[in-house]
Amino acid sequence: MNILVCICHVPDTTTKIKFTGTELDKNGVQFIIGPYDDYALARAVELKDASGGKLTVLNVGEADTEPTIRKALAIGADNAVRINAHPKDAYFVAEQIAAYAKDKNFDMILMGREASDYNGGQVHGMVAEMLDMPCVVPCMTLEVEGTTAKMGREIEGGKEYVECEMPLVAGCQEPISEWKIPNMRGIMMARKKPLEVIEPTTQSAPTEVVAYELPASRGNVKMVDADNMDELVRLLKEDAKVI
Repeated sequence: MNILVCICHVPDTTTKIKFTGTELDKNGVQFIIGPYDDYALARAVELKDASGGKLTVLNVGEADTEPTIRKALAIGADNAVRINAHPKDAYFVAEQIAAYAKDKNFDMILMGREASDYNGGQVHGMVAEMLDMPCVVPCMTLEVEGTTAKMGREIEGGKEYVECEMPLVAGCQEPISEWKIPNMRGIMMARKKPLEVIEPTTQSAPTEVVAYELPASRGNVKMVDADNMDELVRLLKEDAKVI
């Protein structure tokens, strides 16, 4: 089985972040593999170990993302690719992934349901459209029988189980697998595994960041008696302006 796992390089979810104009201030920020991507990677390692084949990880990022990529290699990927560009927006990232993957005959392309920095949840769908593949999101269980992938996901009011022929794209989340922690042997082997750096197909992106702003501070809470519905409606209309 030939699997591609796309990983993002994001701030640790416990890190306090700040911005300087249109840029993230990276001073003192710890970066990690995107938590949802970690689930995708863990399941890909299990599938490769069960059936053999090759597992490639891919990241769209600059040189500072390489420690994150090496961690993915230590967890169990066979080789890695870094597309040497700042991930400007979801379309740009999807375009780079699709351009790399289009002639590689991957059986499946796995990634997280969304990145934990922007929470866009767009890249998997764009990649699938660009490569003319089916896409399943969120993918919460994944089994393979021959050339068929069997997946489960939660929908409103229940669960849904789908099957489709590979190749496919899936946006993964828990409980598809459990995060894997690299051991010392994996870390040592990761130093020798190949990490290919390629240039992007384009430097242009359809969107740009204009500014980052903190949300407005919340005002004082106004308590309304449970029986005073008229006052509640008045406050929602005149003060909150939500109705």
